[in-house]
Amino acid sequence: MSNSTHNGFEGSFLGDASRIDNHTKMECKICWYVYDPAQGDAQWQIPAGTPFSALPAHWRCPNCDGDSEQFMVLID
Repeated sequence: MSNSTHNGFEGSFLGDASRIDNHTKMECKICWYVYDPAQGDAQWQIPAGTPFSALPAHWRCPNCDGDSEQFMVLID
């Protein structure tokens, strides 16, 4: 059992977006949608070049409406 007090998804970045590189692609663990900072997100009007860590707090997966903490680091 973990001694962590973190209440969010304990995935590849433990809900701490500051641990993610600005160019890292992130993948939704629910529907496998990939957020690519180079492309941004047209549905949420997020411009290209916006890192995952800079997404607004209300941003959700544009494909399945999953919370941003449900995303995992995508390793190419």
